[in-house]
Amino acid sequence: MIQQEIEALIRPSIESMGIEFWGCEYHRQGRHSLLRIYIDTPEGVVVDDCERVSRQVSALLDVHDPIPEQYNLEISSPGEPRPLFYPEQYARYLGEEVQIRLGRPMGDRRNITGTITAVQDDALILQEGDIEHTFPFSNIVKAHLTVERGEA
Repeated sequence: MIQQEIEALIRPSIESMGIEFWGCEYHRQGRHSLLRIYIDTPEGVVVDDCERVSRQVSALLDVHDPIPEQYNLEISSPGEPRPLFYPEQYARYLGEEVQIRLGRPMGDRRNITGTITAVQDDALILQEGDIEHTFPFSNIVKAHLTVERGEA
């Protein structure tokens, strides 16, 4: 998948700059595709961080050319509601509420909101009311913390 190829290409470079690679999204939108890269720092992200990462990533993408069509590059803070991409990110927010979208439905539902109670190697455990659910990360297509959450 193109998104994993892009991540493997740019992540080491971003992290060598002392900036955390939070995740990326690639959306094919006809002639105007979008590559959105999320970055973070302990102090938060400022415009200078986005500009530095944009220059570095643009140079890498120009040389390696992993995206065959034209696209727009966007560098951003994860912001609120904070998207989650990797198991270690879910683990940072144990006890927080998250909304997830599933690739394969659970019963007749694809969208679930619940509290993160545990993270295993390959699965997320959510508490939804009185029900505990286990979702393989491979079935989560999108996730983000709810806006109403407390600070972690």
